[in-house]
Amino acid sequence: MILTVTPNPSLDRTYEVPRLERGAVLRAAADRVDPGGKGVNVSRAVAAAGHRTVAVLPLGGPEGALLARLLGDLGIDVAGVPVRGSTRVNIAVAEPDGTLTKVNAAGPELGRAEAESLLTTVRDRSAGADWIACCGSLPRGLPPEWYGQLVARAHDAGARIALDTSGPALTAALRMRPDVVKPNAEELSLAVGRPLATVGDAAEAAAELRGLGARAVLASLGADGQLLVDDSGTYFGTARVPSVRSNVGAGDASLAGFLAAGGTGPEALAAALAHGAAAVQLPGSAMPTPTDLDPSSVTVTSEVPSVRALTEPVR
Repeated sequence: MILTVTPNPSLDRTYEVPRLERGAVLRAAADRVDPGGKGVNVSRAVAAAGHRTVAVLPLGGPEGALLARLLGDLGIDVAGVPVRGSTRVNIAVAEPDGTLTKVNAAGPELGRAEAESLLTTVRDRSAGADWIACCGSLPRGLPPEWYGQLVARAHDAGARIALDTSGPALTAALRMRPDVVKPNAEELSLAVGRPLATVGDAAEAAAELRGLGARAVLASLGADGQLLVDDSGTYFGTARVPSVRSNVGAGDASLAGFLAAGGTGPEALAAALAHGAAAVQLPGSAMPTPTDLDPSSVTVTSEVPSVRALTEPVR
């Protein structure tokens, strides 16, 4: 069982348009509403793979009620924490070439009692969890140290923690030694305070995060692949993707695949790559099922191509 924590969930509405034109009235070829937020997406991907998952998240207003119902319809056990503000609604506009334009709302501000209730709910619902995945930005009202508090409490209870966040929240949590952190290239660059131009730069930065406290680093390099740096070594992997339809939630699907495969070593990295590659070929933030996966498209090696330039270097 994988328990997820999403402090700032959302409803994600995606419109598919032939071409995005500023100031024009556009007609969508298709649209959909999905439960959103990084941890919510991890739960959706875990459920789609046929595993049990519990989603801990603050819920407020009619938007929160709809989010809970949509998750329940997917077979996800929802552990909602009532909050005063309304759950946010995010908008994404997808074009045929894979270009995605997003507008993310700020979300409600959480009070001290609501923040503590989230921590208590995680403690109460984490019995039997193989992993706790803490994902996404922190809402207004939660300090950067909040994720660090969650990591410390989870470790005290004997649970393993995967953390997917960035900026001060990631920096503060590293001191609590999360079992896995999952930055993308931009977040990795921000964490170490320098640009990344090659795969080797990214591997060095991931190793540096381990020195700062992370027990393992699963780094997404977008179209260039993924890196895993843990106690067993450093691994690099890629996956063939015939076409990209939407990359919303692809990183979350990747983390779900990694954790469902054990969360350590090259086999888990291969599962992460397969899930991420399948997700980008689906509409909106749809999560892949086992029939969508193509393990034959994945290559994982311990020989990291250090001098290979990143397609989109982080400056």
